[in-house]
Amino acid sequence: MHITVVGAGIIGLTCALHAREAGHTVGIVAATPPQETTSSIAAALWYPYRASPQDAVTRWAAGGFAALGRLAGNPRTGVRSRTGRELFRAPAPDPWWRDAVPSLRRVPPAELPPGYADGIELAVPVVDMATHLAWLSSRLEELGVPLTRRHVEDLDELTSGADVVVNCAGLGARELCGDTTMLPVRGQIVVVEQVGLERWTLDQSDPALVTYVVPRLDTIVLGGTADEGDEDLTARPLTAEQVLARCATVVPEIAGARVLAHRVGLRPGRPVVRLETEARAAGPVVHCYGHGGAGVTLAHGCAQEVVGLLSQYA
Repeated sequence: MHITVVGAGIIGLTCALHAREAGHTVGIVAATPPQETTSSIAAALWYPYRASPQDAVTRWAAGGFAALGRLAGNPRTGVRSRTGRELFRAPAPDPWWRDAVPSLRRVPPAELPPGYADGIELAVPVVDMATHLAWLSSRLEELGVPLTRRHVEDLDELTSGADVVVNCAGLGARELCGDTTMLPVRGQIVVVEQVGLERWTLDQSDPALVTYVVPRLDTIVLGGTADEGDEDLTARPLTAEQVLARCATVVPEIAGARVLAHRVGLRPGRPVVRLETEARAAGPVVHCYGHGGAGVTLAHGCAQEVVGLLSQYA
């Protein structure tokens, strides 16, 4: 079949890749190129963050864990496996997504930083998004998948040239589909120089001020914020200072690291991920959007399911 994918973030590119590898003819239409999407700003630590429903997300996250794990063997993909810890201020049960990972261990009390009562340690994929998006774009080009820069006003305008449209518009689905459940969740990060850090650290004690330190090959991503309904894409100096201070408290090694960049993105929040088919008069649409802060984590698992949904139209 001929498939048109709307959107060139991590979800759109990954769905396009899986559809092409399944034998379909695929084209991508997007107003924003991959390197300018919210995906390009993501810390891209595998973690099912702000995504529901839990059962489906656990399944998709497991698929993403396995797929990214396979890519970690190729340095061109920007994917690496890194061990790290999520820390808790109070005793915590295993995470609801426990079945998505092969193993995790409890951090012994003697190894917990001051002020923390519990923690889990596990190895997960971490993705350098600049490298990964470039690799995905190159791979799609090799497979003959064109990307057309165009702002789509109505999904129906694409159905005449495709057997199925796959809607991966992210936050853009709010206007494209009239989806009033979409909620922008502003995230501000600070990128600092790499100081020899190998392990990631996460603290979600304050849901609005989630703290994370995610090392990449040449840089370290420090975060962050989760400001619901805030669409300001301007980096705020005070917020950056607070992010730096919080991260240095949890990971003292990054204190004084040279700041390289300040970035802001809007996560496509939604009460539940929308992954379903819609029968429209102009032609069928498969929706795949609303992944919150877990786009990289869920992309491959969701793309596998999208390909399964496409088969009903073959």
